[in-house]
Amino acid sequence: MSETTGVEMRIIPDRLRSRLQRAMRSWEVLLVAVAVGVFTFNSLASPFFLDAWNLSDATFNFTEKAMIAFAMALLIIAGEIDLSVASIIALASTAMGAAVQLGFDTPALLLIGLGTGLLCGAFNGFLVTGLGLPSIVVTIGTLSLFRGIAYMVLGDQSYGGYPSSFAWFGQGYVWWVITVEMVIFAICAVVFWIVLHFTQFGRTVYAIGNNPTAALFSGIRVARVKFTLFLLTGLMSGLAAVCLTSRLASTRPSIALGWELEVVTMVVLGGVSILGGSGTIPGVVLAAIIMGMVTFGLGLLNVPGIVMSIFVGLLLISVIAIPRLLGLVKVRLT
Repeated sequence: MSETTGVEMRIIPDRLRSRLQRAMRSWEVLLVAVAVGVFTFNSLASPFFLDAWNLSDATFNFTEKAMIAFAMALLIIAGEIDLSVASIIALASTAMGAAVQLGFDTPALLLIGLGTGLLCGAFNGFLVTGLGLPSIVVTIGTLSLFRGIAYMVLGDQSYGGYPSSFAWFGQGYVWWVITVEMVIFAICAVVFWIVLHFTQFGRTVYAIGNNPTAALFSGIRVARVKFTLFLLTGLMSGLAAVCLTSRLASTRPSIALGWELEVVTMVVLGGVSILGGSGTIPGVVLAAIIMGMVTFGLGLLNVPGIVMSIFVGLLLISVIAIPRLLGLVKVRLT
């Protein structure tokens, strides 16, 4: 309060500086720094890392999983989860393999793969939103169910003989080292970014994740939105099944085994709260790239696969535990 004028003096903060400070403290900026660090370390650790074709091959470590992670991010933001995504891939791949034995061509295989994923997502969505069952329990059950059907159909056998045109999805190149899968990944990233951050549907997803009861009383059809998200997750799992089966040119019941852990790790590492209500698609994109570079770099260093699995598990625990630990430290300091 000024003594001469009697008018209260207030300092107006520099909005631009405030926005820059918030941006510098954001999780995405941290992920960019981590990505640069991983890229630099891999470049120094292996002389083969910076080869353009090797970097192109490295994208296969994350593109298919990231396709699912985009849909999974929306589902987790809404307060649900789907742990059956890898088993959906196995079942969709089995369906496509069976169709090949019956003489179906590439367009039909694409529809069968996507359709199988969509049906699996609808089944999960019905059990969760229609019967009110917990999504984590339901999808643990369907994780065993879907892959069990694949094992029942195939046993110890495998399907092959896919048409050469089908290989385009997982083995084709658009230009130079740019793969078809990388283009699909980029398109999916842009679409999900727009849907989550710039549409009414995206705002609805955030509202449900923050407080589903309040969202329901606000007129939001919570069950319908969640069912749509399960459909979307199943559809993206079907798309991943098309790309992975095309890349491998074969179907086995063990295909994509353990991918559900890596997909969830991508989402959580990307800054999506496991409790729902917050998260961004750019964060998931950065997390996918980081995990892809890490696993590819470890592969170039001949690190065993079991060590990579241990790393993924520790990473998932860390990204969940660290924010909680920092919150506890902040409370104690204040």
